[in-house]
Amino acid sequence: MKQKQIRPGATIGILGGGQLGRMIALAGRAMGYRFVTMDPTPDAPCGQVADRQIVAPYDDVAAAKQLAGLCDVISYEFENVDAQVAEVLESESYVPQGSRLLRITQNRIREKNAIQEMGIPVAPFRVVASLADLEQAVRELGLPAVMKTATGGYDGKGQWVLKREDELAEAFDALSRAGTELIVEQFVPFQMELSVIAARNPAGELAVFPTAENIHRENILHLSIVPARVSEQVRARAERIARTIVQKLDVVGLLAIEMFLTGDGELYVNELAPRPHNSGHYTMDACVTSQFEQHVRAVCNLPLGATDLLSPVVMVNILGEHLGAVQERIDVLPRSAKLHLYGKAESRPKRKMGHLNVLAPSVEEALEKIERLEIWR
Repeated sequence: MKQKQIRPGATIGILGGGQLGRMIALAGRAMGYRFVTMDPTPDAPCGQVADRQIVAPYDDVAAAKQLAGLCDVISYEFENVDAQVAEVLESESYVPQGSRLLRITQNRIREKNAIQEMGIPVAPFRVVASLADLEQAVRELGLPAVMKTATGGYDGKGQWVLKREDELAEAFDALSRAGTELIVEQFVPFQMELSVIAARNPAGELAVFPTAENIHRENILHLSIVPARVSEQVRARAERIARTIVQKLDVVGLLAIEMFLTGDGELYVNELAPRPHNSGHYTMDACVTSQFEQHVRAVCNLPLGATDLLSPVVMVNILGEHLGAVQERIDVLPRSAKLHLYGKAESRPKRKMGHLNVLAPSVEEALEKIERLEIWR
């Protein structure tokens, strides 16, 4: 049976109006699609470029029904979608990404169990419901360890690196206030953080983007370096892991797979994100097809675009504390740099306001160009 295809001219609904939705809409508009977004913030980044924005909280069922009535297909730009809203959208509209993947990736326990069942390594972990559980987990896993909330949390929020036994009570008290399950993971002494973004459409076609090497500062992504500075064998294994997970989970749309590479060459999957990802922003200027165009192609069941890398590239995030300096230095940005700003109304420290893609003959040269700007010291 031929799978449903949503062709250009149709209207795509996006649940969430942040920068990811904005870049999906910009890519899709170039292909001839219309967009409606739903977000509680008036004039949200996606709302600025969409045909229409429904201003409503994410758990507003009536607004979700309105979105469903205006669109031929619905996608989401963030994974913490209210379960009741997801149910409404699936029953009243076409949501090819479905809710199964959401259910798995919304909860770190389900996510890690699913990955383990595929025979893919994750950091050893324990579920903890009390301080006594936490103390037992630390005895079994050792220190340092990382305690995380099972749901929510991003850019380092909702987690605590445990280094000493005398901080267990404080850490448990702080994270348990979130009212969700908690897990403790053995700390993986990684040499490098990698990510791979893969796409799949309802027809089953699959495409994988080149592996990115990621450097974080204060738990927020700072740089994505492509090609990753690893061996061809590691790159191939990372991309093979991504393909396996996408196929086993019947993904439609994009899935970002974040991994740790250890000194002895082992790869551990850290987290999954069922949407475009910060570490894939380099694709906008350095690949034949961007992750955002690929997302549109995938959810609309069009043939997937080529993912070939056209140039070495380094993506650097522009946080609130960098924005003023970037704007002041706009005349001296490298000629091979592509500036992307998100249209957020309020700039504040640690908030992602945009990114810069710096293309060069080598990643070392791209890194030197970024260093010379003296913005991210």
